[in-house]
Amino acid sequence: MSAPHRLDRGHTDDLMSFLAASPTPYHAVANAAERLEKAGFRQVSETDAWEGSSGGKYVLRGGAIIAWYVPENAAPHTPYRIVGAHTDSPNLRVKPLPDSGAHGWRQVAVEIYGGPLMNSWLDRDLGLAGRLTLRDGSTRLVNVDRPLLRVPQLAIHLDRAVSSDGLKLDKQRHLQPIWGLGDDVRDGDLIAFLEEELGLGAGEVTGWDLMTHSVEAPAYLGRDNELMAGPRMDNLLSVHAGVAALAAVSSGDLPYIPVLAAFDHEENGSQSDTGADGPLLGGVLERSVFARGGSYEDRARAFAGTVCLSSDTGHAVHPNYAERHDPTHHPRVNGGPILKVNVNNRYATDGSGRAVWAAACEKAGVPFQSFVSNNSMPCGTTIGPITAARHGIKTVDIGVAILSMHSVRELCGADDPHLLANALVAFLEG
Repeated sequence: MSAPHRLDRGHTDDLMSFLAASPTPYHAVANAAERLEKAGFRQVSETDAWEGSSGGKYVLRGGAIIAWYVPENAAPHTPYRIVGAHTDSPNLRVKPLPDSGAHGWRQVAVEIYGGPLMNSWLDRDLGLAGRLTLRDGSTRLVNVDRPLLRVPQLAIHLDRAVSSDGLKLDKQRHLQPIWGLGDDVRDGDLIAFLEEELGLGAGEVTGWDLMTHSVEAPAYLGRDNELMAGPRMDNLLSVHAGVAALAAVSSGDLPYIPVLAAFDHEENGSQSDTGADGPLLGGVLERSVFARGGSYEDRARAFAGTVCLSSDTGHAVHPNYAERHDPTHHPRVNGGPILKVNVNNRYATDGSGRAVWAAACEKAGVPFQSFVSNNSMPCGTTIGPITAARHGIKTVDIGVAILSMHSVRELCGADDPHLLANALVAFLEG
């Protein structure tokens, strides 16, 4: 039997490279900025006065990036078309006093970030990456992308009940990774190791935001390579698609100003200066209006005509747990992106928003599916309702259906990332 026809996999190949190169939000936005620079975008500083020229621009703040393209024909009141996403993923993050250990093992003290599937972090070869702040106030990215740490699971011989009662992990005691041997644990060892990795002098690092990641590379999976497995698809898959879409439309005249807003801290509530519940997006959009000579009235008109697609991964129907899904809504991988609906506003989609999304998919020739939660199960949420409420912007929740969400290694259909990007292009073009 011949293999079924598949979409061009160039986009998915590039996504795998993006995932591998982006172990932290800081790396993700740096890689996004590099791609946008190649498409003609230029960074603007929040501390400088902005001028109202046309072209592609972006702002970096921590693990967040806001990028936008101003067409030559844009008026001060021209509305925005926004693709929203987030750069963070659940993981294990290094504590302020990282050096620990016991019984001849050297360990790194970590804190649980977000809601990871904790068992998926066991017996994995882990690297360490993040942002270091130096004594002079500058920052450096670090990525030790090789087997450095491991969270070893207890042997079944010492936990016979695991077969009958299931695995039970204490977040404090059972998830501290090992990274060496020795009884002489000294404060500062881990940071000194990272200083050596980057060729920095001893004591140069005075602050750090560090997190672990699996060093296993993304890969195609399945008989016909119709699946893709990899880390941080929630939600770098959407960030990557948004970058590709924005770069694709950043030329010529457009009826809207296309925007990519990729925030940090979605996994723990979005309440930060780089989160969707912070002032970053609103400030950038307002300053763009005012830089083009607009008034508060122009700002109000622009926001009133703006639409945001909140793009985040969702749940594909699980063949082993189909009863956990709504019985009439079973999104399938490679079936196209999903429209996410919840009448209690855990998602921001309403009927008029659905029409906007349907028009974009029709224009792009992309099929889409609908997702709602089983009424007996709690529904997750996204940056969508936050964006709608904070800025008064019509927002629609969409994304790609995956399995193993919040695992150290997630699974999607290999065609869906490309389909999502195509739909985003059509949306941004208007």
